[in-house]
Amino acid sequence: MLPILLATMLCAVAWVSPLRAQAPPSALSFHEAVAMAWAIDPVRTELQVGHHSARARASAAGSWFAGGPTLSGEYMDDHMLGSNEGYTTYQGGVSVPLWLPGQGSATKQVASAEAESIDEQINVEHMALSIRVLDASAAARIARTRVDVARELYEATARIGSSVAHAVHGGELASADGQMAQAAMENARNELAMAQEEAGNATAALEVLLGRPGMPDLSRYGGDDVTHARFVTPRDIEENDPRIRVAHRNVEAAEANMKLARRSFMPNPEIGVDAIHEKQYGSPWDDRVGVNFSIPLPSEVRNTPIMSEARNRLATATSQETQARRMVHLEMMRVRERLIAATTARQATRSAAENMEKRAQAQERAWRLGEVSLDAALSARQAACTSRLASARAEVEWHVASIRTLIATGIVP
Repeated sequence: MLPILLATMLCAVAWVSPLRAQAPPSALSFHEAVAMAWAIDPVRTELQVGHHSARARASAAGSWFAGGPTLSGEYMDDHMLGSNEGYTTYQGGVSVPLWLPGQGSATKQVASAEAESIDEQINVEHMALSIRVLDASAAARIARTRVDVARELYEATARIGSSVAHAVHGGELASADGQMAQAAMENARNELAMAQEEAGNATAALEVLLGRPGMPDLSRYGGDDVTHARFVTPRDIEENDPRIRVAHRNVEAAEANMKLARRSFMPNPEIGVDAIHEKQYGSPWDDRVGVNFSIPLPSEVRNTPIMSEARNRLATATSQETQARRMVHLEMMRVRERLIAATTARQATRSAAENMEKRAQAQERAWRLGEVSLDAALSARQAACTSRLASARAEVEWHVASIRTLIATGIVP
C-alpha cells in the first residue's frame, strides 16, 4: 500500500503542475467589454430596424392623401345579346382617399411617438446588456478564484499527504493517518475538478456575450468611483432611468393613438375623375368627363372597436408606467443597500481570511511538531481555503455593487 500511496502523491503534483500554465483571458476594461457586447447584440439590431420603420411611417404620413390612388374601368356592349345596334361603352376613372380633419397630423404624431419610444428601448437594452456583462464577468471572476483556491488546497493536501506517506513508511504514523491524508487529497482533487468545470462554463458564457475571449477587470472600479460620481437627487435619477422614460414614451404614443382614433371617426372619403367613351345609336356625342366621390358614413359597429382598443392601449401604458416607477424606485433602494452590505462583508471576510490562514499555518506547524492531530491540521487548511474563497467572492461582489450603483445612475464606467 505504501508504494501506491507514494506514487499517488507524486502523480498529484504532476497533475496539478500543468494547470498553472494556463494563461488567463486578456483583460479588458468594463466599458470596452460592454462596447464589444453591444456591437454584436441582436436586440440592438432589431430595435434599430424598428426605429427606422417608425421614422419611415412618420415620413409617409406627411403625404397629401390618406392612401394610394384607385383605378377603375368598365367595358360594356350589346353584342352578347345578339343586337346589331353596336352599343359599346368604355369607362375609366381614378380616385384618391382624403384625410379626415386632423387625421394626417395625428398619424404622423403616432409614428413619431413610437420612434421615440424605440429610442428609449435601445437605451434600456444597453443598460440591461451592461448588467448582463457585469453579472457574467463577476461569475467568471469568482469561478476563476474558486479554481485558484481549490488548486492551493489540493497542493496543500498533497504536500501534507506526501509527508504523511513518508512518516507512515518510516513507522512514525499509523496507516489510518495515511488513509485520512489520501481522502483529503481526493476530496481536494474533486473540488478542483468541479471548480474547473464551473470556470469553463462561466468563461464560455462570457465569451458568447462578448464575441471573443476576454475578462473584464472589475477591480478597476470601486468605492472611489461611486464617491466621486456626480449624483443628483433620487427623484432625478429615477426620472432619467431609461425604463421610466420608455414607459412614459409609451404613454405618449398611446395618447397620440387615442387622438388618431378620435380623428378616424369614419372611413376616408374618396374623390376622383371619370372618363367615358361610348358608341350609341343616334347619340350626338361619344365622350364624357366627370367627377366621382365616395363618402362612407360613420358607424358604431366600426368605431366602437377602434376606440376600445385605443382606450385599452392607453390604460395598459399608464399602468406600466406606474409599475416601472415603483420598480425603479425599489431597485434604487436595493442597489444602495447592496453596496452598504457588500462593503461590510468585504471588510469582515478579508479579516477572517487573514486570521484563518494564520491559524492553518500554525496548525500545520503544530502537527509537524506532533502537538495536534492530522485531522486538526487538515480541517484548519480546509477552513482557511473556504474563508479565502468567501473573501474573494465578497471582494468581487463589492466591485460589482459599485459598478451596479454607477449603472443605476446612468453611468457605464
